[in-house]
Amino acid sequence: MADMTASAPSDDVDPTLEPDVFSRACASRGVLQDATSRWGLLALVALREGELRFSALRRRVDGVSERMLSSTLQSLERDGFVVREVLQAIPPRVEYSLTELGADVAERLDGLIDLVEGRLPDVEKAREAYDAR
Repeated sequence: MADMTASAPSDDVDPTLEPDVFSRACASRGVLQDATSRWGLLALVALREGELRFSALRRRVDGVSERMLSSTLQSLERDGFVVREVLQAIPPRVEYSLTELGADVAERLDGLIDLVEGRLPDVEKAREAYDAR
C-alpha cells in the first residue's frame, strides 16, 4: 500500500472557506495528511532534536526509503513546517530543520507519540481481546 504524502491541491478544495477539517472542501485536510502521515509525523518529531542532514534523518526514521523521505520532506517544506538548506561543501550537503510553525506542530505530535508509547500495553491488551473474538 503506497503512502501518499504529497498533498496536491484537489479540484474540490476551496481555500476561501473557513477551516473545517471535517469538510472535504477544506484545505486543512491536505496539511493534516502531510503532518500526520507515517513518515511526516516521524520526520517532524525527529527534527525536534535539531538540524539533521538527509542521511542522518533517514537513519533516525528507520524504515523510510530515500524516495519516500524526499517526497515527505518536500510536502513538509511546502506546508511551511521544514526548511531545506543547501550548504556549500564538496560534496554539497543538505540540512533540514523545523520552522517555528513546524516546531509547534512537532511538539504536539511528540505528545501524541508519548501517549501512544505510554499506553501501548493497553493497546496490545485491546488488540488481543479483539483478535480473540
